[in-house]
Amino acid sequence: MCVCVCVRDSGDKYSVLLPTYNERENLPLIVWLLVKYFGESGYNYEIIVIDDGSPDGTLEVGEQLQKIYGKDKILLRPREKKLGLGTAYIHGMKHATGNFIIIMDADLSHHPKFIPEFIEKQKEGNYDLVSGTRYSGNGGVYGWDLRRKLISRGANFLTQVLLRPGASDLTGSFRLYKKKVLESLVERCVSKGYVFQMEMIVRARQLKYTVGEVPISFVDRVYGESKLGGNEIVSFVKGLLTLFATT
Repeated sequence: MCVCVCVRDSGDKYSVLLPTYNERENLPLIVWLLVKYFGESGYNYEIIVIDDGSPDGTLEVGEQLQKIYGKDKILLRPREKKLGLGTAYIHGMKHATGNFIIIMDADLSHHPKFIPEFIEKQKEGNYDLVSGTRYSGNGGVYGWDLRRKLISRGANFLTQVLLRPGASDLTGSFRLYKKKVLESLVERCVSKGYVFQMEMIVRARQLKYTVGEVPISFVDRVYGESKLGGNEIVSFVKGLLTLFATT
């Protein structure tokens, strides 16, 4: 059985940024799914893997994927150690040739099947950014225990009350940006870790950028351990209060 692959002549190109740390089991699966859904939808794309010195051999897996899919589709742009999510995006954007940037997690919690919906939503309203939302429409979260759900819901609720950003999911990290918009936002953002995604939406509203939303199903990681810990929660609260005081 063959898969129908259509080719679109819009001239747009989508650069997917995949920051990784210890994702050797997940990387082959997420890349295969990205290739599948981009191939079926016909949009031009590239996948940029930004590995932060993973000790589990994630980078070596990426090198094998390059041999399978080609260096024009899989770009490896590693760094020596973990330096933060914001700097990972900056690093990836320097090498991106697309006029649109897609950011997502590499742990399979964000399914690439939603990407064509992101693209269609962006085109529909010429939005500056499109954010996946777990808390609107038929979006949802699967595989989390009660603690994780309470933390996420609580963080989102606090953010809505204090910052009134005009978007339903502030802490998610599955988004599509116009490249120039992402560059502008990253230059202004000062937060690190999980607060970074929240600040991006808040700054976008400040700068009058338009934001579209697509309901998504978020599924807890299949392989590996969650990187959310007590330090990240404390950092989130501090970052939220800083944004409240300065925006």
